[in-house]
Amino acid sequence: MPELPEVETLRRFLLSTECLDSRIRSVRVLWARSVAEPDPENFRTLLEGDRIKGIDRRGKYLVFQLGLGNTLLVHLRMTGGFRFFPGSHKPDSHDRVIFDLESGALVFHDTRKFGRMRLTRSPETILDQLGPEPLSDEFRTELFYDSLGRRRRILKPLLLDQTFLAGLGNIYVDESLFDAGLHPLRRSDSVSRSESDRLYDSIRSTLKQGIENGGTSLGDGETNFSSGGIYGRNASSLQVFRRSGKPCPRCGTILVRIIVAQRSSHICPRCQIL
Repeated sequence: MPELPEVETLRRFLLSTECLDSRIRSVRVLWARSVAEPDPENFRTLLEGDRIKGIDRRGKYLVFQLGLGNTLLVHLRMTGGFRFFPGSHKPDSHDRVIFDLESGALVFHDTRKFGRMRLTRSPETILDQLGPEPLSDEFRTELFYDSLGRRRRILKPLLLDQTFLAGLGNIYVDESLFDAGLHPLRRSDSVSRSESDRLYDSIRSTLKQGIENGGTSLGDGETNFSSGGIYGRNASSLQVFRRSGKPCPRCGTILVRIIVAQRSSHICPRCQIL
């Protein structure tokens, strides 16, 4: 599933295209369930004639600011993504929604059909439920430490909880915990202030690295992440994720895969002692 670095990479790609301030001539909904709100017919009616005035990101959501007061929220889920074509576009079998613009075609492509769009005048009803942005100024070391202590939860599922911290998923949680030397099964209220500060720094540096590398693509297949047809380069920088059976890049101990809250987790049993 695309996480914060992948969504941010896609946002930056879209800002580099000609979709901004381009009038939406028509909308083709090719898979009705891609549109969660409102129904597809009203979705088309409300969007046609409007303009995309800005593209932001909140956690794993792409946030399209529209000229007539609506906001389009898009959650990519597992395989969703956008492509932009300067001219007209003939849909392929995995295109789900096509926005025909004055400047070209903005295409939502989603192989596994899990991505969802919501057109709303009140985006805060969804976005305000999310935790702080880990790369924002509001995400501060002292607040992070206090939040860990108050929750009293297993560390990894807490970091995956979007109401606690927005944007992290399985890849970047595993990488951050390894970088900080913390076991994913640790209780959050057992984390010391120095460990919390270390994890805070690891989360931020891991996400920044993912963005600098254009996101993580774990292969070059149809379902893997790409932005503008370009696959992310961050897989070569991963230290533990999906590297079980290989030596730890720090100590040489063989990395292992364990299950935490029904999710695969990749750790070094020597660097991340429970």
